[in-house]
Amino acid sequence: MRIGLLTEGGYPYASGEAHGWCERLVRGLAGHDFALYALTTHPRQEAQGPVELPANARLTGQAPLWGDVPARRRTAGRRARRRFAEHFGDLVAACAVLTAGERATGADGAADRQADRFASGLYGLADLARAGAALPALLRSEGAVRVLEAICHGPGASPVLQSAQVTDLLAVAAELESALRPLALDWYGDAGLAGVDLCHATSAGAAALPGLLAKRFFETPLLVTEHGVRLREHYLAHPAAPRTAPVRALLAAFRRALATETYAQAALITPGGTRARRWQERCGADPARLRTVYPGRDAGPFAAVPDAAADDSATLVWTGAIAPDKDLIGLLHAFAELRKAVPAATLRIIGGLGADPEAAGYRAQCRALAAQLFPDEAADARSAGENPVSFEEFGGPTAPTPADAYASATVVVLSSAVEGFPRSLVEAMFCGRATVSTDTGAVCEVIGGTGLVVPPRNPRALADACRALLVDPERRARLGAAARARALELFTFEQNIAAFRGIYLELIAHAPGGSAGCDTTAGDGVPRPFARPAESRVPGGSLPTGAARTPTWARADRAGGRARRTRYGAAGEPAAGQRW
Repeated sequence: MRIGLLTEGGYPYASGEAHGWCERLVRGLAGHDFALYALTTHPRQEAQGPVELPANARLTGQAPLWGDVPARRRTAGRRARRRFAEHFGDLVAACAVLTAGERATGADGAADRQADRFASGLYGLADLARAGAALPALLRSEGAVRVLEAICHGPGASPVLQSAQVTDLLAVAAELESALRPLALDWYGDAGLAGVDLCHATSAGAAALPGLLAKRFFETPLLVTEHGVRLREHYLAHPAAPRTAPVRALLAAFRRALATETYAQAALITPGGTRARRWQERCGADPARLRTVYPGRDAGPFAAVPDAAADDSATLVWTGAIAPDKDLIGLLHAFAELRKAVPAATLRIIGGLGADPEAAGYRAQCRALAAQLFPDEAADARSAGENPVSFEEFGGPTAPTPADAYASATVVVLSSAVEGFPRSLVEAMFCGRATVSTDTGAVCEVIGGTGLVVPPRNPRALADACRALLVDPERRARLGAAARARALELFTFEQNIAAFRGIYLELIAHAPGGSAGCDTTAGDGVPRPFARPAESRVPGGSLPTGAARTPTWARADRAGGRARRTRYGAAGEPAAGQRW
């Protein structure tokens, strides 16, 4: 099977969790061929270059979502400009309605009408680009700004849009041009996405646009995987340059409408946890097409860690990237309370600085607080004092690896006020350690019934839970054993790869006639899935004698023609029962 893997700001360029997941997926499914289509979000990604790819993967397409697109010498004709104004107007008008809150009410099917109008504008712009129009130039043209102005200042627009100035309209036009660049790429021919059996997008943002067009033109199934929902990230992002209220409102509405269309067209959506699943359902994803697949961790390095610490030990271990949202201040106050009941307790804080610009100052504040709460305690007047709280980093003499850190732990503690998928808890569970965590993010989903969970920013509750485990070795051992069994069943790399292996086969089995590999029959008109090998579509690959490289969308007897006929009637209007 040939998979079109669609990424945005990630694999095979950037590092991080999403990059690592894609790398494991590609290498774990060595029996499939992966055609990578990467959208870069920063010039340094291209400057660093892509990582070395395995034999079953190749970088087929790459395009930047930053910088300026070189202008064509040939300007758009009057008919193209008129069609652009119509389709761009539909897209922007749908977003403008969403800013007024009609989607939240859903009265009289307003949400469905605006979703249809957004889809009409989106796919209309894609058709315009495929007809040869310079879409990026049109999106940055004066005509685009005039469309934005007419809608934002027109009747029925929300007050926030009525206040939009010319600079706001220019900023929105520039952002939309960048986000919609995938519509104008040359990825949709026989040597591109027409030749894949399945599109797998790593977000419901810009990375999903090529998958949406492949589904529209070639009936290629679309799979969407989100560990962090791109729409949520957009809401929480802090842009380098502050945006005005009209700009924020329109761009947020566009991202939400794009996510809604992506979820509506996806054959299956695989969130990485319950929080992502709730966001997707809020954006209209059908619960019947949602299937949670946890990202997974490597259990191998932790296999040799003993099941439980010594019964008489009293060491708390915290691991992670130090940042204000980890609430280490609250943890230190909880530890001070715990020491009143368990004087022998010690606390190891192990980890480097997070990406937050305030992380360095926050760590210094935590060190100062630890020195204030726990003055160096000396056994007598001649010996040096020792603070029960230590700040360490992996690679040091006492904690060279995470496995060493967890092996020294009696209890692993997580004190975060804000948390996503708690990777440190999964690693502690691999080591058979009992845990005390705050109820944030996916903590309860990961822990299940194998650890203690307390409210965030509650030092007294955190101290009481830690004390309960430190004084009860049998309970710690039971919880640790249950935690290890749960982690090995749900959160390993192997289960993640096995899940996607099954999902790929399931999706292609349900849509063999629409896949790119089903264009060969045995003379009886019945499609033969995968009869044409994937390598025949790779540039330079072997082609059957006499085969022509005519683009799929240019042949009326192929999937592209079928898609257009089923979506439109004879007069170019939507066919009965069909969405735009």
